[in-house]
Amino acid sequence: MNHRRALRAAVTIAVTGALAAAMTMTLTSTASAGTTLRASAAEKGRYFGAAVATGKLSTSAYTTILNREFNSVVAENEMKWDATEPQQGRFSYTGGDRLVSHAQANGMSVRGHALLWHQQEPGWAQGMSGSALRSAMINHVTQVATHFRGKIYAWDVVNEAFADGGGGGRRDSNLQRTGNDWIEAAFRAARAADPGAKLCYNDYNTDGINAKSTGIYNMVRDFKSRGVPIDCVGFQSHLGTSLAGDYQANLQRFADLGVDVQITELDVMTGGNQANIFGAVTRACMNVSRCTGITTWGVRDCDSWRGSDNALLFDCNGNKKAAYTSVLNALNAGPAIPTTPPPTDPPPTTPPPTDPPPTTPPPGTAGCSASVSLNSWNGGFVATVKVTAGSAGTSGWNVGVTLASGASVTNTWSATASGSTGSVRFANVDYNGRLGAGQVTEFGFQGTGSGAGITPTCTAS
Repeated sequence: MNHRRALRAAVTIAVTGALAAAMTMTLTSTASAGTTLRASAAEKGRYFGAAVATGKLSTSAYTTILNREFNSVVAENEMKWDATEPQQGRFSYTGGDRLVSHAQANGMSVRGHALLWHQQEPGWAQGMSGSALRSAMINHVTQVATHFRGKIYAWDVVNEAFADGGGGGRRDSNLQRTGNDWIEAAFRAARAADPGAKLCYNDYNTDGINAKSTGIYNMVRDFKSRGVPIDCVGFQSHLGTSLAGDYQANLQRFADLGVDVQITELDVMTGGNQANIFGAVTRACMNVSRCTGITTWGVRDCDSWRGSDNALLFDCNGNKKAAYTSVLNALNAGPAIPTTPPPTDPPPTTPPPTDPPPTTPPPGTAGCSASVSLNSWNGGFVATVKVTAGSAGTSGWNVGVTLASGASVTNTWSATASGSTGSVRFANVDYNGRLGAGQVTEFGFQGTGSGAGITPTCTAS
């Protein structure tokens, strides 16, 4: 939710909240199992969260409900770009750190929201474009994710980058105009900065199978096919008086791509159907094994951005509404996440998938070979390097590149870099050095300047 944006009556208008940080998700509760939202969700291996404005943490009536009912929090505004980097290169984490501390003290996980969003950019970034903005945005992702490293369950790395309407394409913004690969670059930078956090894309008006949700689906499918690090997709679900009939099917099709799905900003217009819609959303999540949690955008009706819509589970006096009972019943009746989860991408600490060895070892005998693919924009690039072992395999490898004049390496993943300009060498990390004959692994690096002319050479040990 954006306190600086005028409230709008149409429930299709997006709200984006800042998610703040928590440590490892804690799925325990001091309440009896099944009698609170947090306890019931935890029983089923999920979280039930709320968006929080840290200024309200000093209000006991507010925190009593928050601590009793929710085991996850997200900051409304305190972790957005304008709050965390009000001046270029000068970072402020006071609000986010306060929320993290509260979460840690009360057994809550934290969703981080949002590293990049076309709104609530600080003034200095609003006036930037091209390579200068690309460098600034990657630095912002790197610095903020590094600061909260190990304390965030899931980051909304990019928020609301797709346009409304029938085309299913990208939203025009200063970020998009830095190059169509800006979302990929952001996810790669976030993975390098915090390998343990789930990395999510988040958007609104995606509650059913429509042009916008399909555009996002196609992006996620492409990312998964190319090894771009994306772990989850967030569905804001700011709802009116009805719910798309294919809501669950939409969640499931994303889950089938191999990503988690999360309901991230749920609120529902008051009226005779409010309790039914809250219950239906909860049941849909429970019926999708990779739906890992639900977050409501606020705690009480008077905390909601939607004003007189009275769109949450508690009234302003803290009383539970019929919608609360509907949600709790759906949580208690729903299945648990299987103890053996569906296949997921291996975490950074385990070897990435490798291609099977070809029947004929590649040329190059006992050494190794390397090739590179580039995503470039004006002023920067991302390089993905494929290392292929020769006929004798490897116990380790080292790849050298020579960068163009003025180019510099700013981030590296799945390798360690020696140097950042001129001649740079990349060595394997502990999980990807040993390769059988013909096996393949990949690493990547991001840079400023031009990536033209990069020709990697590989040496095996």
